[in-house]
Amino acid sequence: QGSKAMGTGGAFTALADDGSAMFHNAAGLAFQENSLAAGATFITFGQAEFQGSAPFPGTGSTGEQKSALETPPHAYWVHRLGDRGVFGLGVMSPFGLTTQWDKPETFSGRYLSTKAALRVVDLNPTYAFRITDTMSVGVGAIVRYSDVELERFVGQFNPFTLRVADVGQVAIGSDFSAGYGLNVGFLHRWNNSFSWGFSYRSKIKVDYEGDARFTQILTGNAQFDAIIRSRIPFGTALPVETAIDFPDEASLGLAFMLTPRLQLLTDFNWTGWSSFDEVVLDFTDSNASAFDSTIPEAWDDVTNYRIGFRWILSPVNEWRFGYVIDNTPQPDDKVSPLLPDANRTGLTLGWGHKGRLNTDLALMFLPFDERQRSATADGEDIFHGTYKTTAWLLGATISF
Repeated sequence: QGSKAMGTGGAFTALADDGSAMFHNAAGLAFQENSLAAGATFITFGQAEFQGSAPFPGTGSTGEQKSALETPPHAYWVHRLGDRGVFGLGVMSPFGLTTQWDKPETFSGRYLSTKAALRVVDLNPTYAFRITDTMSVGVGAIVRYSDVELERFVGQFNPFTLRVADVGQVAIGSDFSAGYGLNVGFLHRWNNSFSWGFSYRSKIKVDYEGDARFTQILTGNAQFDAIIRSRIPFGTALPVETAIDFPDEASLGLAFMLTPRLQLLTDFNWTGWSSFDEVVLDFTDSNASAFDSTIPEAWDDVTNYRIGFRWILSPVNEWRFGYVIDNTPQPDDKVSPLLPDANRTGLTLGWGHKGRLNTDLALMFLPFDERQRSATADGEDIFHGTYKTTAWLLGATISF
């Protein structure tokens, strides 16, 4: 959401002194002057691999995700309204993912997922007010625009070969849909050495409408292919609906000036991921209701921790360092090629320069813990194995 905050590992609730306060703590806007900022974060995988295990798909099964480059943007406009009030308008991407498996035609998890993509962009008008010279509050409205894309193979038992055959592919894509929520914040700059803040962002539900399209894969057996064509409406756009309940988030931040040039920042975050209970795919055409499905997720609420340092070299230059502990909300028995999440710890390095144009840069190394799926869901052996993932993030923000 901003490269300055990213440099300190996202520990920013008690500082919130640039436009990204609209995400981290809306109250921080009240202490700011007019500004305009824009930037992006470049995200890529250094490693994203799967190693199967018994009983299915077996130890010889492997997979690797495509290393695509994601570039979620951010932009902020801050404008003072009198001595104590400030208005801000932010555009940011608080959620998103792309999981796309390489060589999908041979990947053992192709019937579960070959691609899952979620794009989210928030429009966040915000107002902040200084109650006193040291305390402020802020409130904002969130308009969330999002779309989703899912792809997988379709398998059917072939009675002629007594094996499961690839008979088709299905691609589901939604239009951009909107959901609505709010955010609030409080900031107290106790003195020149200590400040603390609190921030809350509400749950937001987004209802998606889109189309599913099945494409047939010929098996070479004309009789079997004809049977499959009678069961699946290939080449037809079938209307489908789904929804995602995005979680609410709360953050408590503390900031300490250890020396005149060194600041310690800490954030304690809670995310209500229990709202992400299931993904329901509802085919609204009565002739296609047989393809309705429900993907159970049953995620848990989690806490995360962030610590950062600002090393102020001069009035115009500073280095930033951060450490992140992000706990996964995903239970062991819900890990799959669709969403293979894991605990992760990240290291960040950042640099900031103030001038006619302010420049903030940040680099994050984000290794995920090795995640093994050995538990069963509903008493069934589904898809067991180990996921290994490492990500790199580079953020850049320009402001004036």
